[in-house]
Amino acid sequence: MEDAAALDRRVSPLKNFVAGGVGGACLLFAGHPLDTIKVRLQTQPKASCSQYVLYTGTYDCFRKTVSREGVLGLYKGMGAPMATIAPMMAISFFSFGLGKQLLQSDPAAPHTHSQIYLAGMLSGVFTTVIVAPAERIKCLLQVQSTTGQLKYAGPVNCVVRLYREQGIRSVYKGTVLTLIRDVPSGGLYFLTYEYLKSVLTPEGQSVHELSTPRILLAGGTAGILNWVLALPPDVLKSNFQTAADGHYKGLVDVLRTLIREEGAKALFKGLSAVMLRAFPANAACFLGFELALKSLNWLAPNW
Repeated sequence: MEDAAALDRRVSPLKNFVAGGVGGACLLFAGHPLDTIKVRLQTQPKASCSQYVLYTGTYDCFRKTVSREGVLGLYKGMGAPMATIAPMMAISFFSFGLGKQLLQSDPAAPHTHSQIYLAGMLSGVFTTVIVAPAERIKCLLQVQSTTGQLKYAGPVNCVVRLYREQGIRSVYKGTVLTLIRDVPSGGLYFLTYEYLKSVLTPEGQSVHELSTPRILLAGGTAGILNWVLALPPDVLKSNFQTAADGHYKGLVDVLRTLIREEGAKALFKGLSAVMLRAFPANAACFLGFELALKSLNWLAPNW
């Protein structure tokens, strides 16, 4: 029987793929309501002197959304991520595992922090193919409810209309900003989780024996640090993806316009909603991943 240390070092991209899908499903159900609030706060129009802002903060957005649309209003736009979040996280964990495998010259040696960070960055590159269009659709559906103009009937209708109007480029609008957001933050995400798992593992035990509360702590903390780095480009992405065609000349124009109109603080709109969502959503994600991986190691130890 393989010892625990050897099992810790072995990387199975296939197992990571399956377990990552489970983790993604857990992340979606735990985090989507606050994601809706985050997007609505980020994209609400700047108030003029003669009008009030639509939402004064996270709680106000939550209260108004529930009162006007019911609890299901918090799950607006969930169709697109529901179809993509599980495969997206599956690809994320798969590419992270693949990156670790490719960067590890000696299978018997533990991974360095730089190897883990680079493998995490690779996951951000791989997932953008799915994430960019899914985020575009999700943001459009989340925002349209606040404008009162229901242009899209649902995720499929949204994709079809975007494609008919301007082709595949419209569906993938915001891809560069998605890469800017997810590549560096993906590295920090996985590095934080792996580091905390190692630190929180009692001496003489395997990281696979880590208790549920410690997995939740490591996963939740990784989620928070990930979003500290990812939030500014995420704000730019949300505004760019939901703006009318031609509103912004390019990515730099989004940044310049936001800072000119609202100041640097605009890059951190939705911060409280993001932080409230980041811990439970990512704690649930990593717990789901670890439980699924443990089950797979038991069912198919030689994968």
